[in-house]
Amino acid sequence: MLASSVPPSVLLVLLVLLPADASVHWVELKGAPLSHLLLDPGAGRLYVGGVDHLYQLTSDMEVMSHVRTGPHLDSPDCLPPIIPQDCHSATPTHNHNKLLLLEPGQGAEPGSLIVCGSLYQGICDKRSLSNLSQLIYQTSNPVDTQYVAANDPRVSTVAVVITTKNKQEGGGAGGMLRLMLVGRGYTSKGPGDIPPITTRRLFPVVAPRRAFSQEEELGKLVVGSYSEYNNHFVKAVTHGDHVYFLFSRRDVWHKKEYRTYASRLCISDRSFYSYVEVPLLCHGGYNLAQGAWLGNHSGKPALFVVMAAGQASTPVATSRSALCVYGMAELDAVLQKAQEVCYTEGGRGNDGKEEAYIEYAVSSKCLQLPKDSLSEYPCGGEHTPNPIASSVPLEATPTVTSTTQLTAVTTATEAGHTIAFLGDREGRLHKVLVRSDWSGHLYGSLTVDDGSSVSADLLLDENQQHVYVLTSSRLSKVPVSSCERHTDCQTCLSASDPYCGWCVLEGRCSRKHLCQRHQQPNHWLWSFEPTNQCVTVQSLQPANQSREEQTQVTLSVIQLPMLTEAESLSCIFGLLPPQPAVVMETNITCQSPAPELLPSMPTGSDHMILPVSLMFGHVTVTTGNMTFYDCSAVSQLNQSSQCLSCVSSIWRCNWCPLDQLCTHNHSCPHQHIILNQRDSPGPTSCPLVFALQSSALVPMGLSTTVVLRGRNLDVYTEEAPYVCVVEIHGVQFNLTAAVERTAGNTHTFTCSPHQFQYAVSELQYSAPVYLRRGQKRIDASPGLRLQLYDCSAGQSDCSQCRAVPEEYGCVWCPGSPAPSCVYNQSCLSEPTDICPPPQITQVLPVSGPLEGGVLVTITGSNLGMRFEDVVGGVTVAGVQCLPQPEGYLISTRVVCELQPSGRQKEGPVLVTMGMTPPGRSMQMFTYQDPQLLDLVPDRGPVSGGTRLTIRGRQLLTGQTSDLSAFVGNQPCYIVDEVNDTQLECRTGPSNQTGGVPVRVFFGKAERTVPDVFFHYLDDPVITDAVPAESFYAGGRIVIVTGRNLDVVQQPIIAVWVEPVEVQRVKRRRQLALLTAKQQLVFNSTMTTVSERCSVLSSSQMTCLTPTVSPELKVKGIWFQLDNVRVHYESIKGQSFSYYPNPELFPLNREAPDVPYRFKPGGVIAVEGLDLTRAMSRQEVTARLGDQECQVKTLDSTHLYCEPPEIQPMSVEESSDLPSLKVFMGNLQVDLGLVQYDSDSLLSPVPLAAQIGLGAGAAVIILSVLVIILMYRRKSKQALRDYKKVLLQLETLEINVGDQCRKEFTDLMTEMMDLSSDVGGPGLPLLDYRTYAERVFFPGQQAAPLSRQLDLPESRRQTVEQGLQQLNNLLNNRLFLTRFIHTLEAQQGFSQRDRGYVASLLTMALHDKLEYFTEVMKSLLQDLVQQYVAKNPKLMLRRTETVVEKMLTNWMSICLYSFLKEVAGEPLYMLYRAIKYQVDKGPVDVVTGKAKRTLNDSHLLREDIDYCAMTLTVLVKNGIEVQPCPVKVLDTDTITQVKDKILDQVYRGAPFSQRPAADSLDLEWRSGQAGHLTLSDDDVTAVVQGRWKRLNTLQHYKVPDGATVALIPRSQSSGGVGVNQVFQTGEKTPMLEGEEEEGLRLWHLVKSSEDPEIPKHRKSSMRERERAKAIPEIYLTRLLSMKGTLQKFVDDVFVAILSTKRPPPIAVRFFFDFLDDMAEKHGIDDPETVHIWKTNSLPLRFWVNILKNPQFVLDVQVTDSIDAVLSVIAQTFIDSCTTSEHKVGRDSPVNKLLYAREIPRYKQLVERYYSDIHSAASGCYQEMNSTLTELSGSFASEMNSLVALHELYKYINKYYDQVIMSLEEDSSGQKMQLAYRLQQVAALVENKVTDL
Repeated sequence: MLASSVPPSVLLVLLVLLPADASVHWVELKGAPLSHLLLDPGAGRLYVGGVDHLYQLTSDMEVMSHVRTGPHLDSPDCLPPIIPQDCHSATPTHNHNKLLLLEPGQGAEPGSLIVCGSLYQGICDKRSLSNLSQLIYQTSNPVDTQYVAANDPRVSTVAVVITTKNKQEGGGAGGMLRLMLVGRGYTSKGPGDIPPITTRRLFPVVAPRRAFSQEEELGKLVVGSYSEYNNHFVKAVTHGDHVYFLFSRRDVWHKKEYRTYASRLCISDRSFYSYVEVPLLCHGGYNLAQGAWLGNHSGKPALFVVMAAGQASTPVATSRSALCVYGMAELDAVLQKAQEVCYTEGGRGNDGKEEAYIEYAVSSKCLQLPKDSLSEYPCGGEHTPNPIASSVPLEATPTVTSTTQLTAVTTATEAGHTIAFLGDREGRLHKVLVRSDWSGHLYGSLTVDDGSSVSADLLLDENQQHVYVLTSSRLSKVPVSSCERHTDCQTCLSASDPYCGWCVLEGRCSRKHLCQRHQQPNHWLWSFEPTNQCVTVQSLQPANQSREEQTQVTLSVIQLPMLTEAESLSCIFGLLPPQPAVVMETNITCQSPAPELLPSMPTGSDHMILPVSLMFGHVTVTTGNMTFYDCSAVSQLNQSSQCLSCVSSIWRCNWCPLDQLCTHNHSCPHQHIILNQRDSPGPTSCPLVFALQSSALVPMGLSTTVVLRGRNLDVYTEEAPYVCVVEIHGVQFNLTAAVERTAGNTHTFTCSPHQFQYAVSELQYSAPVYLRRGQKRIDASPGLRLQLYDCSAGQSDCSQCRAVPEEYGCVWCPGSPAPSCVYNQSCLSEPTDICPPPQITQVLPVSGPLEGGVLVTITGSNLGMRFEDVVGGVTVAGVQCLPQPEGYLISTRVVCELQPSGRQKEGPVLVTMGMTPPGRSMQMFTYQDPQLLDLVPDRGPVSGGTRLTIRGRQLLTGQTSDLSAFVGNQPCYIVDEVNDTQLECRTGPSNQTGGVPVRVFFGKAERTVPDVFFHYLDDPVITDAVPAESFYAGGRIVIVTGRNLDVVQQPIIAVWVEPVEVQRVKRRRQLALLTAKQQLVFNSTMTTVSERCSVLSSSQMTCLTPTVSPELKVKGIWFQLDNVRVHYESIKGQSFSYYPNPELFPLNREAPDVPYRFKPGGVIAVEGLDLTRAMSRQEVTARLGDQECQVKTLDSTHLYCEPPEIQPMSVEESSDLPSLKVFMGNLQVDLGLVQYDSDSLLSPVPLAAQIGLGAGAAVIILSVLVIILMYRRKSKQALRDYKKVLLQLETLEINVGDQCRKEFTDLMTEMMDLSSDVGGPGLPLLDYRTYAERVFFPGQQAAPLSRQLDLPESRRQTVEQGLQQLNNLLNNRLFLTRFIHTLEAQQGFSQRDRGYVASLLTMALHDKLEYFTEVMKSLLQDLVQQYVAKNPKLMLRRTETVVEKMLTNWMSICLYSFLKEVAGEPLYMLYRAIKYQVDKGPVDVVTGKAKRTLNDSHLLREDIDYCAMTLTVLVKNGIEVQPCPVKVLDTDTITQVKDKILDQVYRGAPFSQRPAADSLDLEWRSGQAGHLTLSDDDVTAVVQGRWKRLNTLQHYKVPDGATVALIPRSQSSGGVGVNQVFQTGEKTPMLEGEEEEGLRLWHLVKSSEDPEIPKHRKSSMRERERAKAIPEIYLTRLLSMKGTLQKFVDDVFVAILSTKRPPPIAVRFFFDFLDDMAEKHGIDDPETVHIWKTNSLPLRFWVNILKNPQFVLDVQVTDSIDAVLSVIAQTFIDSCTTSEHKVGRDSPVNKLLYAREIPRYKQLVERYYSDIHSAASGCYQEMNSTLTELSGSFASEMNSLVALHELYKYINKYYDQVIMSLEEDSSGQKMQLAYRLQQVAALVENKVTDL
């Protein structure tokens, strides 16, 4: 794990205050999502782990150190160290922090920080606690035992550090052993054999031991199936003598639901004997633990777990979650009970129900040991069952629940109360008080980091004052409480925070222990106690008083704390000095302040409230409020009625009328007083002007007298004049008043007449009026006002004037200079009774339809005083128009509805009222008859959006707002301006298809387009749009296919783009460059770039991709088809991608201005980057000058084009040379000038030199030059030809690409049904016995596996005894090796014998495969010794020795399960794909040649006319006969037809279980009685000379769809046919009865080999034939077949060579062995080891399987299929070689075919080898257990006695030599091997020996 230090000064770290809670501090860190937080309690340091970053911070969150841990080159599929050449899947990968742990120091040794990441298979480092960037331990070359954490960011890892006594290793750190227990989930990639819980060594580490290594003696949780037991670990903690793990996983044994478990393990238990787990049940369906904390509850340890409800039966947590608390004592009790029940009760409780069982699929079970077993072995022992799981869960009721997913928990104890802090996934922190009964109360929540999930690591600081909260990208420090923020008792208590309470005499909100007298009653009031209330002033006496008085104030106080005698309280009123307080139990008496000390009254108020604070020293104990009022302010605030407001006041105020004084006193300076309403009927006694006697309406400009009425005015005795005051707009008008006394203590005041003149804009103005006596203002009733009005204001004409209400007296006066509206008394002349005639100024609209129905608006003057005046008086062009009341405005506007006219006419608008002449408009109104003529287009989609153009006459009838259009019943929305001859509208959606009329309404007049319907057609549907990518320049053609595309008027392709934040100006400038054809629409919601598409037909259209600026981000792409929007993603589920423009480099990159020299006849190679990322060859055009340069090939980095033979003309005036331009969509690139080279330019020798030479020398030199020139020209021509061949081949392959895709689609459709069968019973895998027989003894009819020991019964027992002794001898390694070496030394011991003996030995020793393997290794070591001396590269190339065949067999045994589980299915799919493809074309049954093949020697080159047909085959299914369609060809022979029928009918059945084609006859049934038996050869067969043709369906003229049946062949039929003997070898047609006649059979082509031609001539002819270039059409066939099968070939190769799943153990084991051998013999050439590996596995085993799938599968391999498999097998061989794969003109076509793929396959092979090499070795133990398992599994299949008997035959054959060899060996003599063999001979053969 590499890391780099970053100085803190570089970091951009912000310490910001949250506005929501100023006490929360946070620091922003890199590495989101941050995953782990650790606190070093001693030093107070914090450590944070995230993605690619580690931080060390102080307790105040200042960064001390920062380290980068990634990204680095890695792949979960590869084992470290990562070498890019070996690990091709390696990419820069982020390093997620998986573990962050504190390793405590020991003695003088300091502690360290353990850091594990997700890179390099989860290896760990140790870092310094004081400086994070300082590495203490790191491994650069880890072994597989050092992989700790999960390599997948999503898979959890937890760990805990423990210290235990070191039993095994004495000394070192006082015999202490420091370990790390790790729990981790299962990862699908990388090493798959790491158990869920492992023990890792931390200290001491003495070589060869390694830190973090998983050693056998340290213990691990053994698991039967890693993927099944995929534990999601949440927490690991230590408690007492145990370690506890908390995790969730699927309950494998019971309900298969996901559950949470707690497991326990003794700290001292290194063997995991004590492992026991129990399910945790949190009621309410909360089943998935998210976070946990080991805390205290009511003084006892408890496990606090936040759980979420899982989504159905998945491990996905929903937002519903809860906190559940489990007491550790209860947890231990349940775990102990499970242990006890499993130890002593066999896992069953008293009621017989299962209470405990063995988990993790291991071979242990609960026992019935002695009762004291648990007490004797509390941590288990070798004899106790493990791992134990309890069936009985530990239950808990949720303490608190949440609708947001809780993710973290930690706890604290405060004053004996347990407080839990919970984090959730929205970034909030919740505070919960956990009561003693486990119930909880959520008392607070605050947002720490909005929207960011809280990490499970939630920690309290050392002082328990703050919680550290880790979220995605920040670390926050949150105080546990904010008591000090509550500054008063009420907020403190209402906070309901269990941390807080109000400390009364200290006057602060504090934690309990911080309040000195907290133990005395009423001194500390707990915030969380609902009955607590603050010290409160219950009442004040008096509660309010005049500010002029000073009195004693008594406060009644509740919950007053007790004081000592020496202590006292004081009162403070407002901010005044304190007053001593007298305490009498709960009453406290104080003196109110002196009036002069009181603050002044607030402006606009008649009272003030002063707080009365009860003080203890400087601390406010409680506060009450006292009101001080000011009577003088009461009257001043209401000047218009001072007396009324004074005596009506809530304060005790009285009014002195003579002094104009409001006072709290009960006496006045001048006697008379009016008392407050509380004491007397005050308000009715006030002097008051209470009403107007004259009219309130006062006209302007006319002298008017105002008369007022008053009462209670007798109180005023002094003489003083009364004055009337009228206020207009702030101006006072004073009028003298005459007083007249009236009855009932009232007076009448007549104000002097006054002519009010004031400019007002409205008709009337309301003016206040009151009375004044001298300087004293008399109260006036509220609302006493004069209404002044002016007739002329707003009444501009006679009608308006006369419409004013009569009481105003306004008249229309005709006086000079102009008539006007005036008050009637102001009009000097006679007022007008009749108004002037109406005047019309405007009519809108000026036209309408004959039917009327539109509204006409008439504006003018004198258009009536009310609506009734105009009713019946309006005509338009002589036709009545009905006025509408809602549109009428007095005198100025009339709105009327046009009535029908019956004909076209024109005339003015007239308005008539009464007897006056009518008003006439200047505008003429026309009744029109609008006509609709036609519309375009006449069809569109039902979703609407079609832009209709309706043409007609007089369409501008009425206003545009009167126009509405309808298509059927759906509105058509009018767009643009309407003119007289056409209108445009956009259709709305319809709910059905079909033709509908188009109507336009002019008001209520309806017109329909005659004789034309608009047809709603089905919406366009897009089924495909290719390609799915473009580059930014756009212009790439997207071919859209679908249905109904031609119904769209204007299809558009639109791209939704979003500006990337760059300089605005720059972007605007670039966007301005977009073509005018495009629309770039910026709005607040969406920005789009679009292009119009061209519709080619109803099923196809083409769209050019829009140009997109690289500075815009593409968000989506869609097709807008009128109203139908089709998003690209919805078409095929894939998104459309925009890529950067491809780069093309100039032809002369070094000197772009210099012309590129080109030799005619070649091709121009253009280099570039990403040329094919969003472009294909067919779309690219290149032009050289005025002619095309034909593009031949395009790949990612090269474009090859073939220019004309003669240099084209330039199209640019600036140069005579043509330039090469490449066009890709809208992209046009000029690559520079091109100049053709001509041979005449080559002057071989300067002329001067030629003259200077002698004649003889000249001739010689000229001759040499001519030869050189010819050679150069020829070689250049050859090179050009070679380039052309390669180019043609590549071009050809690209050309057949489309055909391949179509073929592949057909094939995949066919294979779909097959895929569903494969993997189930559909995969016809051979049983092991048959498989072994075919591999061990290929081509043998009666293999020893299927034979029995053929002996007379009398000898059987003796022989079997002898064979058993031979078996014992074979188990002696010395005997076996001597035996093999002796046999191999014999000349008569052939290669076939060697293979046979090796297979017999494999059979005989099959039950002892470990021994077999050791012998094989021993013999191979001898073989290596031999070859190292000669040529090591030749080793294992062939099977020439016994050991090489043993190796073949060994591989076959070990890889059978791999074939079964992994490789069998893709191999079968490949076989089926080949068979399907071959059968689709004609296959010649005699020569085995096929039209569809990969093998050019098996290619049917002739053009055979054939036709595919479907036969209906009658298949008997029980009683029923069912028809089954079968595809055949008319050129198929009858046997081929039968084979195809059997293939279809027995589709799912293995080949061996099908009836043979020869045992059945094909019967053609036509009509009722027509049954004809068809056969390959009968009397109807066609004979031409010496050739007889096999019968085909074509021969019998069987029609397509004919009915046939397969019937059992009758013995008498004796049909002559081609007998085909299928063996693993070749298939040869055998002739029956034809040879005698001298006839030769043929099917599609006659064999080209003529018997008359001598053999040596034949071969040379064949070579010549092959040397000819294959015609393109045949090569196309091969390429087409290759392209179609490519996926299946890839699948097989990947299945064989992929290391995504761990390679088979045998392969790893054997490759390790070869590596060891190479190392041992000093072979450091990697190529040699590569060859050994290739020879031992791919060429020895896989090629055999690829060529002969019948070795593994129960299938029939015909010649034509075999020919295809041979090419694929050869490709596999080529892929495994190290030599460079070069192809030339003379290369075999088979090699040319896969020339492009082989380098890719080579990489696959190399990666396979390197991954196995880089994976940790040490799989010997695992190999041995696998071999033991295999021995037991398949030994019963082997007939070992037959094998031994066969082996004995070889012993017998070379008896003397074997005996001699054994006797020569000294060790053999000691073991008496020769003697024992003689005993065997005596028993088996009754042989007389020297015994």
